[in-house]
This record gives sequence, structure tokens and C-alpha cells, in this order.
Amino acid sequence: MNIKNIAIIAHVDHGKTTLVDKIMHHCKLFRENESTGELILDSNDQERERGITIVSKNVSVVYKDTKINIIDTPGHADFGGEVERVLNMADGVLLLVDAFEGPMPQTRFVLQKALDLGLKPCVVINKVDKPNCTPDEVHEKVFDLMYELGAEEWQLDFPAVYGSALNNWMSHSPDEKTENIEPLLDMVLEHVESPTVKEGNTQMLITSLDFSSYTGRIAIGRLHRGVLRENMPVALVKRDGSITKTRIKELHTFEGVGRRRVEEIQAGDICAIVGLEGFEIGDTVADIENPEGLKSIAIDEPTMSMLFTINDSPFFGKDGKFVTSRHIKDRLTKELEKNLALRVEETDSADKFNVFGRGVMHLSVLIETMRREGYELQIGQPQVIIKEIDGVKCEPIEELTIDLPENISGKSVEMVTMRKGEMLSMEGKGERMTIQFLIPSRGIIGLRNQLMTATAGEAIMAHRFKEFQPLKGDIPQRQNGSLVSMEKGKAIPYSIDKLQDRGKFFVDPGEEIYEGQVIGENSRSDDMTVNITKTKKLSNVRSSGADDKAKIVPAKKFSLEEALEYIQKDEYVEVTPHFLRIRKIYLTETDRKRYKII
Repeated sequence: MNIKNIAIIAHVDHGKTTLVDKIMHHCKLFRENESTGELILDSNDQERERGITIVSKNVSVVYKDTKINIIDTPGHADFGGEVERVLNMADGVLLLVDAFEGPMPQTRFVLQKALDLGLKPCVVINKVDKPNCTPDEVHEKVFDLMYELGAEEWQLDFPAVYGSALNNWMSHSPDEKTENIEPLLDMVLEHVESPTVKEGNTQMLITSLDFSSYTGRIAIGRLHRGVLRENMPVALVKRDGSITKTRIKELHTFEGVGRRRVEEIQAGDICAIVGLEGFEIGDTVADIENPEGLKSIAIDEPTMSMLFTINDSPFFGKDGKFVTSRHIKDRLTKELEKNLALRVEETDSADKFNVFGRGVMHLSVLIETMRREGYELQIGQPQVIIKEIDGVKCEPIEELTIDLPENISGKSVEMVTMRKGEMLSMEGKGERMTIQFLIPSRGIIGLRNQLMTATAGEAIMAHRFKEFQPLKGDIPQRQNGSLVSMEKGKAIPYSIDKLQDRGKFFVDPGEEIYEGQVIGENSRSDDMTVNITKTKKLSNVRSSGADDKAKIVPAKKFSLEEALEYIQKDEYVEVTPHFLRIRKIYLTETDRKRYKII
């Protein structure tokens, strides 16, 4: 059977997963009466809640007697490690672009990787039914972008289709509406080459991992040459060139959203192997007699680190199942197996680990996953990785794009420039404005919250890592100090009411709090210790004047990313399955004065 391997790449929310849904329905993967829901491939809870793809997935469909293996990739730059490896399995890419927004920074990142690997791009201009969209201009912008990224002539001669994945149609012109998405599938058949199979013995690069509690770790990759059979002895060529011998127990090929067990895999197909021992992503499965390794996968460096430590607050162990440093260490080691862009370093304390990743989003997805599995831990303030290059201290610089209404653009430009951002371009689209900056990664931490407040939630912000540049100097941190609890107990409405003019509170009346917990934001720049567990003194002497009703402003609740971006150097975020609390590293006031963290 003829095979085509394609990866779908796009910026967050341009419609990749919706398009895959429509392809699966068109190729009759499901019964007519089967209710499948939306976004079938975004299968884990976090992907559905955040509305983004985090882990790339494989699905295969059959169209006109050709098997098409589709790889759905994440669009967020923090999951670039995921994209870099799966592109090795593809022969072509479907570049999906929004007809209104045009190519965005994260499209650029993934497209660069695809062009470097010599893949043929096919362009899909999606959402052409949006008001004020400019499909023809977007087509030109895609061409300019590819030219800028150094695409070769045959890559610049790309085919394109226009349409709306949500409304289930694609066509060769934005003005011609069709009945289905066949023009897109025909474009794939015509322009994406079938895998070229080289002569020689078995070679397969492991590009993904899966795990099953019944069979253990499963290796996924594309067979470059030779054949694989069940029970066949093979050699594993590791990254460092060492060779170990092992045996294939079962072979599976992708069929629809599931897998089907087969006895043999032909070169060019993507498959899953059960039973290999001690493999890592980037290893080559090779012939046992004459093993030859393929070039391993190079992954970009992490740019950010966070300190993970055990929960030692007065409330430890009340909420989670796994609270010891051994639990946390084992869980992080397990994560390292499949999360390539992650690194873990031990510190001088057995309870603390430095975890390095691509950005706040990348690490917060891991923390959120651990929290749902029943872990309790504390996280320190995100730190940007400073590298020394030729004796000069350098920090990561990112390209930042902000899309916002024109009448409020001045305030946001001022915010970004205060954080050492440098404006590159500014262009108006209707009533909205798209502004591009170069900004240090340090400046992006905590910027989203401020921007959202200043623009009443209208700003759309996207950024991607560009390069390391010499340090840009000091960046102003959070202006306001914290309100810190003085006592352990329950938050009393009476006390909160009397202290409301001191700042905003993060806790609701009746919530359990402890000494040293950050319970609010001070309206001034220094920290203030307050007692909100005090009740009203009730005596039998009448007070003059009637009692006022306590009118309490609702507490401000943080999401995990907001809390991580909010905290200062001397604070931790305490994460348990049901609670997020912010606390001081030193809980008592005397300790905080004694060990002041500058």
C-alpha cells in the first residue's frame, strides 16, 4: 500500500486539531451514528482545559487506497522539544495559517525546523470565513516567511488550499466554497512524496515514547530501511555510540486513532514496538549482525529553571498522597524519559531539585500533572538561565508579538520597554495593532498578568526564544509587597473587612491559613504582617452606634502559571492536589529578618 507521512504544524489555536477531526470523519474512521465529540486528539484533561495540544499524537487514515499517517503537533513554543523530534517521522508538512492573523511567531519556529529537515511544505489557509480576513495577503506573507527562513526553491514552490476546517470545506480559491475537504487530501497525495526507501539493513530512529501499564515502555518511530518482524533480535545503537542487544516482542501499526498488531512492518511506515529494553528517544533500532546508527535528534537548550522542593508548610500531608523527596525524585526521573526538553539537577540539599525547561508553560504543565496525580510540592520563583559565552554573561532573548486594540497600544509599549523590550515593528490591522519586540526572557515573566489588566483582557501575546545576548541590566520586579499572615487559624470576615484598605486579599473568609502564608497584596511596596484570625470582642457592654455589615471584596484567585509569575525571590508556591497557596520561604517574622533574601 502507498504511504504518505505528514505532520501538521501551526500556531496555537489556528485549527490543527479541528482539521484532523474533519479528516478522520471524511475518511470514515467512525460509524455514522458514533458520537465522537470535538478535538478528538486532545485527549488528556489539561489539553482540553487549556485548549492547546501538549503532546504530539499519531493517527492514520486511508484515502484513495493510500495510507496517510498524520502527526498532530503542539503549537506552543514551550513544547518545541516535542515538535523537533516528531518531524523526523514526516516526509512533508501541512502548514496551517489563520487567514486573519497570518503567520505567527510560533509558526516560524516549527517551520524553520521543518525546512532544515528538507520537508516539503503544503500550505492550508484556514478560517477564511472570518470577517476582515485577507487570505491572499497571508499567502504572500507565508512566502516571505519561507524565503526569510532560507527555504530552497523547490520548497518555495508550495501548493496551497483555502477553507474553513470548522465548517468542513477546503478549496483552491478563497472565494469558491466546496462541499468537503477533499482538495486538501488530494493536495497531500499529489505533492507529498512517498517515503524514499534506501537499500540496506534495518534502521529505525526512535522519536517518541508511549507507556502502557501492561507492556511497559513502547518505542515509536519510522522505519527508514529494511523490515521489522515480531520476535526479531535487534541491536540498539545509543546516542553515545554504544550498542546493546534486545528483541522485539510485538509490532503495532497505527490505524485510525488506535493501533493494530501486525507481524511485519515495511520501510517508510510509522510503527510502535513493544518489548525493547533500555531504550531512549534518539536511539536507533538496527540490524543485529551489522548495526548502523542514524543521526540522533538534537534538541534546543532549556531557557528557564525552577526549584522543586518538598512541602514543609504546617499543612503538609493533609491533601496529597506523595509528599516525600523520594516520591518527587522518582516522578521527575520518570518524566525525563519522555520529556526531552526537560533537565533535572540535584542540589546540595536532598529535598530540593533544580528543574530546567523551555518556559513557564512547559514547567507548569508538568507541575499540574503531578498535582493531579496526588503530589504535594513547593516551587520557587522561575529563574532564567544565564550562560557565559566568550567570557560575557548572556541571557535568553525572545521575540514577542502583542496583538491588541489600537487605542490602548501606548500603555503596553511602555510596559514592555520598561522591561528592556526593544520595538521592532508596528502594524495596524483594522482596529487592532500588531507590535513586535525583542525582550529578555526575564522581562516576560509576570508580563502577561500586567498586560491583561492594562488592556482589560484584550491583548493576545505570543513569544518564542531567539538567541542568547549579553545581559540587559535590571528589570523592575513586582511593585507591591505582600500581606503575610501572623497566626495560624481560620480567616475571619470581621478582620478581613477591617484590613481591606491595606490591599487585595487572596483568601476567602473561613479558609484555613498558617503563619507566613501570603494572604494578599499590600498596596505599598513593603511586606506587612497582619492578623486576620482575630474575632470581634463580644462583651455585655453596649457599643455606641450600630454594627456595620462586613462588605468583603471577593478574593483574587491565581491559576498555577499566574502564581508562579507573581511570586518574589523569598516566596514559594505551595502546590497540593486541591490547593494553591503562596508562602514566604521563612515562615516566622524573626527568621525572615535574620535570613533576609536580597
